[in-house]
Amino acid sequence: MVPMQSGAPKRTNVSCEDCFFHKNMLCAVTQSGPCPTFRPDRPEGLAPPRQLSLNFRHERRLQVAWAFPSADQQVALHG
Repeated sequence: MVPMQSGAPKRTNVSCEDCFFHKNMLCAVTQSGPCPTFRPDRPEGLAPPRQLSLNFRHERRLQVAWAFPSADQQVALHG
């Protein structure tokens, strides 16, 4: 039987030497170890952290409750 893997990737130990800012001499942090602004140094360069995407729900109603009647509807009502 093969054990199941969890959905979250395993984190490896990162160091300041692996950071994009440190490798490009842009780091201004004097503390030892990785800081909150750590970004991995990759061949394609600096990439922003991945963010969640927004998925909007489809509008369920064709007309909102407070909308005014169209011109044709007003003529039919008052004509």
